[in-house]
Amino acid sequence: MLKLTVKAGEYLLIGNDVKVVYTGGSGENAHILIDAPKSMNIVRSSILEKYGMAADPGNEVKHHKDREISPEAQQKIKAILMAEQKRARREEAAKSAAQNPLRRYGG
Repeated sequence: MLKLTVKAGEYLLIGNDVKVVYTGGSGENAHILIDAPKSMNIVRSSILEKYGMAADPGNEVKHHKDREISPEAQQKIKAILMAEQKRARREEAAKSAAQNPLRRYGG
């Protein structure tokens, strides 16, 4: 078993597919975010103990299939992502121009 100390906002990568972010804590609780493929079974130990299950193969919690996203929602998501990319490019260009003011004037 590996024991690590992390600060709020730091994260751990497990393989290429799992990211665990420590967001802070209070009292005896740790607040974490887990980004992992849906095919991975992630269950708190208290739930396993509550139902008398061991963390063994075959005791996976079954997930329900997500609803399909409507074409309209897909278009909205695509528009938001494109706007975010455009904003990031503008900010990067402005930052670059601020660092090189003569570049604006052909110098």
